[in-house]
Amino acid sequence: MANFVRLVVSEAERMMSRFFKTEQEEEAPSFFLEVPRTEKLLEQGEAGGIKYALGSMQGWRAHMEDAHSLQPQLPSPLVGWAFFAVYDGHAGHTVAQFCAQHLLDHLLATEALSGQTEEEEDPEVVKEAVRQAFLTLDKRMQALSQAEAWERAGTTAVGVLVSPRHFYFINLGDSRALLCRSGTVNFYTDDHKPTKPRERERIENAGGTVTLQRVNGSLAVSRALGDFDYKGVAWCSPTQQLVSPEPEVDQLPRCPEEDEFLVLACDGIWDTFDNAGLCAFVRSRLCLSGNPRDVCECVLDTCLYKGSRDNMTCIVVCFPAAPGVSQEALQKERELDAYLEQRVAELYKELLQQEEGPSLVGLFRCLATEVNPSLPPGGGLASKRAVIMTAYERLKQRREEEQRLLDPSANSDSC
Repeated sequence: MANFVRLVVSEAERMMSRFFKTEQEEEAPSFFLEVPRTEKLLEQGEAGGIKYALGSMQGWRAHMEDAHSLQPQLPSPLVGWAFFAVYDGHAGHTVAQFCAQHLLDHLLATEALSGQTEEEEDPEVVKEAVRQAFLTLDKRMQALSQAEAWERAGTTAVGVLVSPRHFYFINLGDSRALLCRSGTVNFYTDDHKPTKPRERERIENAGGTVTLQRVNGSLAVSRALGDFDYKGVAWCSPTQQLVSPEPEVDQLPRCPEEDEFLVLACDGIWDTFDNAGLCAFVRSRLCLSGNPRDVCECVLDTCLYKGSRDNMTCIVVCFPAAPGVSQEALQKERELDAYLEQRVAELYKELLQQEEGPSLVGLFRCLATEVNPSLPPGGGLASKRAVIMTAYERLKQRREEEQRLLDPSANSDSC
């Protein structure tokens, strides 16, 4: 209780100082940009019957702190294995990038994993190898961070190790992965939040608190790599610290005739999609192009338009059972686009009669009040922003041209 009171007082003092700040005082650096950075990093590939793609965007954040791993084919003796992962850094990018470069090496270096074959694969041995790789990497980074004065950063991690017989879902923090099987979410990882009973118990046993749903009122995840300020409790083992580097590893047998795709993403994606919504959206977009790269790009744009303020990274891994291009889906999409263009024209005309006139925001407001079951599942109106914006800009340009024709003097040079 004393810690909570001190936190409340500290927060009150901070807010009051902000209200009474003098004009001469320098503003603190913002975590966000005035306009989002929408340039995308897009990668794709194919190996061993797997198609995969990555999409990444900085968005509104002042810095890009996400990193990733794409390894569709692991070296011998793990022929036929693959590894995909997303790392969502916080308070800096150093730890996330280091993990993207070295975590797989630590995993492959474990003697237990190198002994696995398709005929003799032991899931429990693989899961323990993953766990040890995380703990070893975190210990190595702690030494490096002290020797090289790293920033006080950390990262979540979500990965999937794909063997010929199993999926191994690796989860640390609040990035997330899901499997779509037979058209629905068959499995998804569970976020490590400080408020969860098991996590809270560990934090409190290590002398910490869960305040404002955060570790000691500060960190929003209860497990991460890095974040060494939370890992210095002398009487606790590495896995029992305020913030634990121990991943949860879940094993799931593969079903080649039913497994469609995996999605791995940072919380900048999950801030605007729930599990079922993202699964349905990805599946619907695959029916239009069959290309996971196009799907990743569409996911990023939709998340931005739905209001995500974070960095955004998404990996889509497709298996042979994934949906391909559907002529029926393409026809429905064309009909939807035509309908939206027609409605934009009708609403634009209606808004011309109002005092404030037509605007893109006004159009979206009107369209949002209408029920339209044809909109992409999970993505909704935000996923069709490009169609609506193009139709609006076309109408706006046509109106401006008409006004110039009616009043040529409006564009003549003044004396």
